[in-house]
Amino acid sequence: MKKNNNTISKQPSTTTLFLDNLSRYCHIISMKTLQVGELKRNFSEILDEVRNGEEIAISYGKKKELVAIIVPIAKYQKKNKRKIGALQGKASFKTSKDFKITEDELFDL
Repeated sequence: MKKNNNTISKQPSTTTLFLDNLSRYCHIISMKTLQVGELKRNFSEILDEVRNGEEIAISYGKKKELVAIIVPIAKYQKKNKRKIGALQGKASFKTSKDFKITEDELFDL
């Protein structure tokens, strides 16, 4: 978050966006990439690979633009739900007695 003129912006920094995109790009490069025609010809074999945990990127057109990624269903589904109050008993905070904030100010954070 950036602080601009005593307000907090919820926009991620340019560095954060760059690193997020870079990590996604590196992950895609390391996975197997197939063109649509190859996917059609070897569909059954590719499904077997996906069942075994492989992720497959699909490219399309002359520029071989990435259009989709086939992932195993187990990875697609959420595995662990976050527990509410996960830090209960592990963290705490205190505010001063004269601390005041309106609901609007709280929700704008």
